[in-house]
Amino acid sequence: MSVEAPPSSSDGPGPPAMAAVVKERDGAAGIRLRSVPVPAPPPGQARVRVIAAGVCGTDVHLADDEYAHARPVVMGHEVTGVVDLAPGHQDWVGRRVAVETYASTCGSCPPCRDGRPNLCRERRSIGSFVDGGFAAHVVVPLHNLHPLPDHVGELDGALAEPLACVAHCLLDPPRVQAGDRVLVTGPGTMGQLSARLGTALGGRVTLVGLEKDADRLAVAAQHGATTALPADVATEDFDVAVEASGSGPGLTTALTALRRGGHLVLMGIMGRTIDVDLDLVLYKELTVSTGFASTPASWRRAMTLLDSRAVSLADLVTATHPLASWSEALDDVRAGRGLKTLLVPAGTNTPH
Repeated sequence: MSVEAPPSSSDGPGPPAMAAVVKERDGAAGIRLRSVPVPAPPPGQARVRVIAAGVCGTDVHLADDEYAHARPVVMGHEVTGVVDLAPGHQDWVGRRVAVETYASTCGSCPPCRDGRPNLCRERRSIGSFVDGGFAAHVVVPLHNLHPLPDHVGELDGALAEPLACVAHCLLDPPRVQAGDRVLVTGPGTMGQLSARLGTALGGRVTLVGLEKDADRLAVAAQHGATTALPADVATEDFDVAVEASGSGPGLTTALTALRRGGHLVLMGIMGRTIDVDLDLVLYKELTVSTGFASTPASWRRAMTLLDSRAVSLADLVTATHPLASWSEALDDVRAGRGLKTLLVPAGTNTPH
């Protein structure tokens, strides 16, 4: 990992500086911990002091150049923090928030006008095309701020963004009805949240993982899910299957387990071409849906779920790292260690 000398500190003639994890070149080797200016929000935007930012599979795909992004860009899109500057909107200052990811959309294309900004071709999100939350501060539009309920843990707020993505997949429109037999493949963060939401909707949820996932499966069991290994999953026994592993074998398990006329929800990003028998979709007359990122509606649903305590974010954060240990954090996600790994900027020194 390389670093470069910071610009002048707040005591010098230049702008104040902060440490940030920046994607600059091809591959994970092109990521550096470096110094960047502390951002100043323009009118209509706010600066958030980052408490924590989640590291997710998308960050791994971005590191490996399997997800579109600009360069250089500060990574990180699962952000929780405290608003510390909001020109003309002092009432926001000091509030603990979760942050929607879209920095901008065109606002005029058919998806935008239909309330589906996640599908805008001109969409620019923090952490990929606009500087994100793997830093001490991030600037976002005011309408991206969502106050967090007091009962949500200080670090757990970083899971609000993944919950909004799950809500988009499962609630817009509703994919799980009370009494449905629901299979979730993949016991990572998205799988855990899918299982919790499926249970809250009245589904009978089974979460599938591998033998190495015993600790993850134990967490799911504590929140009401049945757990299983792939070999133990009955064929044609489920009404709904949520594929959250981002793997070919996970998708095959889901397709095999669905009953005829069942519904498949694709949630995990594969990041590559996979070999799977799509004839099962035809022979079983399966319906297939998915959900890319989140929408304002899914954020509204996610925050309602948190406010009402219908879905909990507890027990999902299993590791925290300072910004300087970003590589170890990515390795946690690659290796499937724990559930949610966070980068926590507090106490991280500006590189020098």
